[in-house]
Amino acid sequence: MGAGARLNHSCPMTSYPRRALLLGLSATAVAATLTGFAPPAPAAPAGAPAPLAWRPCARPGGPAGQECADLAVPVDYRHPDGPQLTVAVSRLRSDRPAARRGTLLLIPGGPGGSGVQRLAQKGEALRKATGGAYDLVGLDPRGVGGSTTAGCGLAPADRYLVSLRSWPSPDGAITDNVARARRVADACHRHGGAVLRSISTASEVRDIDRFRQALGERKLSAWGVSYGTYVGAVYAQKYPQHTGRWVLDSSGDPDPARVERGWLANMSAAADDRFPDFAAWAADPARDKDGLRLAARPEDVRPLFLALAAKLDRAPKESTTASVPLTGNMLRQALQNALYSDAFFAPLARLVQQAQDPAARPELPADLAGPLPDTDATAIMATLCNDVRWPASVPAHRRAVAADRARHPLTAGMPANITPCSFWKDAPDPRPTRITGDGPSNILMLQNLRDPSTPYFGALKMRQALGDRARLVTLDHGGHGAYLANGTACGDRTVTTFLTTGRRPAHDVRCADPAAAPQAAGTGLRENSPGR
Repeated sequence: MGAGARLNHSCPMTSYPRRALLLGLSATAVAATLTGFAPPAPAAPAGAPAPLAWRPCARPGGPAGQECADLAVPVDYRHPDGPQLTVAVSRLRSDRPAARRGTLLLIPGGPGGSGVQRLAQKGEALRKATGGAYDLVGLDPRGVGGSTTAGCGLAPADRYLVSLRSWPSPDGAITDNVARARRVADACHRHGGAVLRSISTASEVRDIDRFRQALGERKLSAWGVSYGTYVGAVYAQKYPQHTGRWVLDSSGDPDPARVERGWLANMSAAADDRFPDFAAWAADPARDKDGLRLAARPEDVRPLFLALAAKLDRAPKESTTASVPLTGNMLRQALQNALYSDAFFAPLARLVQQAQDPAARPELPADLAGPLPDTDATAIMATLCNDVRWPASVPAHRRAVAADRARHPLTAGMPANITPCSFWKDAPDPRPTRITGDGPSNILMLQNLRDPSTPYFGALKMRQALGDRARLVTLDHGGHGAYLANGTACGDRTVTTFLTTGRRPAHDVRCADPAAAPQAAGTGLRENSPGR
C-alpha cells in the first residue's frame, strides 16, 4: 500500500515504480525553494488559491490533451500566509462536454505515488469507461514528482528497495536494520527541513481540498487506490460536504493508532493468502511451452521457493548488475512485487530459474537493481513516520521478527521489523483521523480476496469503520488494485455503473464469477442521491 504498495503502494501499473512498493533541504534552501516555486498571487482573494495556469503536458504513451499546472499551498496550514510550496496538478478534460457531470480525482497509492503519472497511465481507460462523464484530475503529493521535494541525503546503499524494506539478516538478526533505521532517521532530521516535516496524509488531504477550490468545484468525485484509499477516507471524513461519488479500491485497516505500521504488519498474512495463485500458475502444465514451469504440483512451489531463498542467503549469486548480487532477501522482495499482478508471475518464474541454474547469471528486476532517488526515498519515509508514532523498543522488535518469521516464512519477519520511524526525531501527527460512518452514504469499496498488500481482513476494518456510508464489492481474485487492472469484469462494471449513474449495490456484494453480476441476498442497484 499503499504501505501496502506505495510500502507498496501503490497502485498497480505496467511496471511498478520502486517508490510505490513501500510502504533534505536546509532551512536556507527551503526558503529559496519555496520562493522560487510558488510566488505570491496577490490577485487571489484572501485565503483562496490562485487561479491555475494550465499548460500542455501530454506524455508519450499517455492521453492526448493532458494539461498540468502548479498549485501554491502553505508549507504549514497553521500559518496559511507563511512560506508556500508547489503541488503539481494535472487534468484531462472530458472529450464529451455534453455528457460531463463533474470532476473525478485520481488519488495515487504509495506513500510516494504520483497522481500526475497515474492520470497519464489510467486517464484514457477511465475516460473511455465513464463515457467522458468527468474531467479527470490528479496531483503529485508534496514531496513527490513535480511538486516541491525534500531530501534526506541518504547514501545509495540505504535507498535500495530491499534496504528501505527492513529485511532481517539471514539468521533473523536485526542489528543491521537497527543501525540503518537510526542512520536514516538522523539524516532526515538533519537534512529534511520544513518540507519533509510537512509531508503527511493530513497535508495531502488539505492540498486536495485547496485543489478543489482552485478548480471551482463544489464537490469532487474520486477513485483512490491502495494508500490512496486512506487519503480518500480521511478527505471524506474531513470534508464530507465536498464528496461526490467516492471509490476506495484496495483498502487497508484505518486504525488511527497504527495506520501505516499496521498495513506493513498485515503484509505477512497477505503474502500467504496470495502465494497459492502464483503456485498454481507456476505448476500449470501450460507453463511448459515457455519453459517457466517450476514444479509438477502447486504444493511443491512454496518449499522450492523457500529453499532457494535460504540457499541465496548463504551464497548470494552474481547477477547481470555489477556489484549487486541476487540475495535471499532480494528474491523475497521480488516475490512481494510479483504478487501484485498475475502479469508479473512470468518474470518471477524466470528469475527463480536463473537462480537455480549454475550456469546462469540472474537478471535483476529494474525495481531491485538500483537505488531509488533520494527524494523518492524521502517522500516515502516522511509520510510513514509523520502520520503516526511507531514503537521504539529494539527488544520488542527482535521478538516480533522471530515470531513473524516462524509464522510467515515467505516474508521472513520483514513486516514486523524496525524502521526509521522508530527513531524519528520530528513529532508525528498527534491525532490521526478516526474514520467513522458520519457523512453521506456515497462510498463504494472494491476489494480482491487475495490482495498481497492490503489484505481482505484489513479492508473489512475500513468497511466496518465507514458503516452505512459504504458498500463493499468483494472480488474472488488475487492482486492489488482492482478497478481497470487486477480485478474482474463484474467489479469493473459495478464501479463504472456507480461513477456514471450514481447507482451502487444496496448491500455488500461478492463477484464470484468474473463474468457474473454482483451476488447478494436482496441485492439491487439503487440511485445514490448524496453522491450526485
